[in-house]
Amino acid sequence: MTNLNLDKASEIKNLALVDFSSLYLDLNSSPQGLSLEQWQLNYQKYGKNILAIERREWLIIRFLRLFFSPLSILLIVLSLASYLTGESRGAVLIALMVFLSATLTFVQEYKSNNAAQKLKALVSTKVLVCRAGVEIEVDLDQIVPGDVVRLTVGDLIPADVRIISSKDLFVNQASLTGESLPTEKSHICLDKNASSSFDWSNLAYMGSHVVSGMGDALVLKTGGSSFFGEIARQTTAQVKQSSFDEGITQFTWLMIRIMMFMIPAVFLINGLIKGSWLEAALFAIAVGVGLAPEMLPMLVTVNLAKGAISLSKKKVIVKRLNAVQNLGAMNILCTDKTGTLTQNEIILEKHIDVNGNDSAQVLEYAYLNSHYQTGLKNLMDVAILKHVDIHERLHGNDSYQKIDEIPFDFERRRLSVVLRKNNEKNILICKGAVEEIFTCCRSAQIGDDQIVLTLEHRKDLERVVADLNNDGFRVIAVAIRQEQSLDKAYSPADEVDLILIGYVAFLDPPKESAKQAIAALRGCGVEVKILTGDNELITRKICHEVGLPINQVVLGSDIEAMNDEELAIKAISAQIYAKMSPQQKARVIRVLQMQGHVVGYLGDGINDGPGLKTADVSISVDSAVDIAKESADIILLEKSLMVLYEGAVEGRRVFGNIMKYIKMSASSNFGNMFSMLGASASLPFLPMAPVQILLNNMLYDLSQTAVPTDSVDPEYLQSPREWNVSGLARYIFCMGPISSIFDYLTFALLWFILRANSVEMSPLFQTGWFVESLLSQTLVVYIIRTGKIPFKDSWPSLPLVLTTLFICAVGIVLPYTVLGQQFQMSPLPSNYWYAIAFLLPCYLLLTQLVKMWFVKKWGIV
Repeated sequence: MTNLNLDKASEIKNLALVDFSSLYLDLNSSPQGLSLEQWQLNYQKYGKNILAIERREWLIIRFLRLFFSPLSILLIVLSLASYLTGESRGAVLIALMVFLSATLTFVQEYKSNNAAQKLKALVSTKVLVCRAGVEIEVDLDQIVPGDVVRLTVGDLIPADVRIISSKDLFVNQASLTGESLPTEKSHICLDKNASSSFDWSNLAYMGSHVVSGMGDALVLKTGGSSFFGEIARQTTAQVKQSSFDEGITQFTWLMIRIMMFMIPAVFLINGLIKGSWLEAALFAIAVGVGLAPEMLPMLVTVNLAKGAISLSKKKVIVKRLNAVQNLGAMNILCTDKTGTLTQNEIILEKHIDVNGNDSAQVLEYAYLNSHYQTGLKNLMDVAILKHVDIHERLHGNDSYQKIDEIPFDFERRRLSVVLRKNNEKNILICKGAVEEIFTCCRSAQIGDDQIVLTLEHRKDLERVVADLNNDGFRVIAVAIRQEQSLDKAYSPADEVDLILIGYVAFLDPPKESAKQAIAALRGCGVEVKILTGDNELITRKICHEVGLPINQVVLGSDIEAMNDEELAIKAISAQIYAKMSPQQKARVIRVLQMQGHVVGYLGDGINDGPGLKTADVSISVDSAVDIAKESADIILLEKSLMVLYEGAVEGRRVFGNIMKYIKMSASSNFGNMFSMLGASASLPFLPMAPVQILLNNMLYDLSQTAVPTDSVDPEYLQSPREWNVSGLARYIFCMGPISSIFDYLTFALLWFILRANSVEMSPLFQTGWFVESLLSQTLVVYIIRTGKIPFKDSWPSLPLVLTTLFICAVGIVLPYTVLGQQFQMSPLPSNYWYAIAFLLPCYLLLTQLVKMWFVKKWGIV
């Protein structure tokens, strides 16, 4: 037992040992479940069955929390320092920038969270529950203590429950115990002195799921009162950061470290050279603020939210915002073939004996198996049960009584039902994967005769199945054993000495869009790999029809014989992995990740749970089993590879717009470092008034708020996009110094031509650099936003154009206004504007040329 006190252990022991009559009495329930009236009373008493892992904070608390990031704290400290040194205007501007950034971030997070919750509401997990003796499906959050629930393969355990009845019920408790092997659960308490809460065989806990078998259970505790809820309260949930999250954090701390270097350096240089330590302190504070990327959190949130909303219009629901970028970074997509490459509409085409001849008897036995089994009915069961005429024919003259059932699991890959026909004899009907059924059979039926299966016979049988697989059929074998009527509990050990009677063959035709989608994914740098439990032949057939290249096929049995190093070599070259178990799928994904790949996994079945939990971006569909939907980052309302292609492109678009701001702010700040240090060391006055630096920074940040609306070049979207720290560093070192060159040219213009070379003329110098700095770093967005020639080959969005031009207009007009005088500005002469009209185009042209050289040499960052 983990981190539980004695009181909790005693409570669990009591729940395991107390008789059911007491439990029903305490919960006002019965074996038929709650009445509707009692459910309402219990719902009012216990509330929704939800885990409050993400605590619901008051909005004001969430807003105030934004002021406690490292960047915000540093800026607030600088604002206080500015105020204490007498520069109230500077203090107000710094505080205003922090408040503006926090407010915009809060508003966008609030809107995106609300949108995400609305989207999540479209996907709900259902639970089969018995109320007033009637079985109904309800949402997971509507489960209350006292409910009687039915558990089958693939179901999440909806709450902490006591098993009422069970049949070969195995539960995976890995999320609670870390133990990957399933645990058998039973209505019988096998050990009345269990040492661990998880050892009580008649209790199952929220957070686990059914891997095989079935059962009924009484709900004891829900939501935060459950065992899982107790653990959640004791433990701080830690979400693994993606490479993008780590990159953003690294960039933010890089800017903070640069600030921590620049502030004392500028302070000391100006204080020592100019002698005014107060003025030097104010200037150093302003420089530090100018280097801060205070709008980055807001722009990241806006971009991710915009991407999630855009994807929702394409029938893609994003459960976690950061998954948008992960989708754009994905370069390998692992997926099952059923429903992605195929139409997911199984059609029963053939029912044949072991020689390949039509056989009505085979269909009849297959129908009985599908009809009487109570586990999760797959698409093949649904296809068989569409033959309602069989039901009428079988039950017209004969009667069948279900005696027992041996549920499906992924080790045996078969399912058996035991029926008593006309109260005379028991018939065990086994249906499942061909290879697994073969191992249970000692003979085969041909016409009215039975033959003992020799090695030669098995080869003939395998040829019949192979021919069907080569034609694209999915083949299920059917076998039986008749015996005298016995009242006993059946188990997998009884699946022996069976008689193979034939096969049912299904077609799941390839989707018409699959070929186009695979070509599109490969064209944008995403390699598709098929991980399927199906056999090699039929998988090859389908992949060939949809144009998926088949260089190599790896079987699950091959993987078992390989170590990770050997599997790593195979993992890259192989496109098809067949006959795979759930754990083998997860292992392939891990090996691909170890080689630096960003792996997505699309799955909707019980056997996809481990793969979904392992992948960098886990994707499922709204029709998936509970465990798959709960594990997924992204839910598709349409199970199509084309939708994933569109999602990958959207993720890259989001990443591209975030990188635009980072590249612009980082290269601009790097250039400003040289300009500030040089000007501080050489001028007898400050190159720009502290309050002007703050105003410049605020106006520039406002001009960048429209970046999320910008378009992204198609070429940028053609390959996966990950955080590239070395590439970003190269970009900054190449582009940053260009702005410094033109800053120094502007210094020369102001000093030598306009004669702003004395303390008395310093307002003209400061105003001139303020305007040039604002115009150059605002307009350079048109160059940096694209790898092409701006306006000729790539147009920015209209909101970005309007925002940047408006800020430029403000910068041009400001020196001639009363407000400008409040910021220590003076009007600029006409010859200044003539020079700027020449310098700015030269700056933009040189930046464009260097950018083209950079892209040609290193590619787009």
